[in-house]
Amino acid sequence: MKLFKIAVVVLIFLVTLLVAQPSWAEKKFTENPDYIEVTQTIDSVLKQQETEGVTPENVQKIADLRFQKYLLETGEDWGQCRNETGKTLVVYGQKRKKSNSTYDNALYFLPSGQETDDEWDCDGVYLSSDEKVAGLEPVNGQEPRGAVAYKIVDGTRLIAKTNPVTSEIEFNISPAQVFHTGDQTNWFIPDTLQAALDSGITNARLDD
Repeated sequence: MKLFKIAVVVLIFLVTLLVAQPSWAEKKFTENPDYIEVTQTIDSVLKQQETEGVTPENVQKIADLRFQKYLLETGEDWGQCRNETGKTLVVYGQKRKKSNSTYDNALYFLPSGQETDDEWDCDGVYLSSDEKVAGLEPVNGQEPRGAVAYKIVDGTRLIAKTNPVTSEIEFNISPAQVFHTGDQTNWFIPDTLQAALDSGITNARLDD
């Protein structure tokens, strides 16, 4: 009888655990700042569409945002970046331990043919002004384009490749946001690659 009672208690515990997991998962991603921002932006664009009408730009933006929302809801709670460009990329990742930096993240090297480690959160890619990137245009028509941070949301598996014809860097997924030097963001976006190097970059943690 005692063994039977123990078995019943264990069974109840397992059932409770299975029922509780979805609510834990929901709480986890709904409290993510990126998730909150994405859902608010979707609502804003939909309201804009109601007043201004449907445009190709709005349709594409809503599709991109809904895909980001899907990644945040179903993916891991970190981003992963893979470099297949044939050259070293500079990526954003979690700050080093004992770092005195006030920025949200830090810059790291990601060698070609490598990807960042599971559970090491890759936030995006740093792109200097002299790198040719498909789809990124100069701000207000100014040349050169200027350095940018190509942000991804948690759950994203970003792959960067070099187009053999145009020599442009191409990504498999649209950015969640593109930050430019001087934008109101707490990301370090140095004007030049040399300035990035001077900041003291180390290698990203790589997937085995």
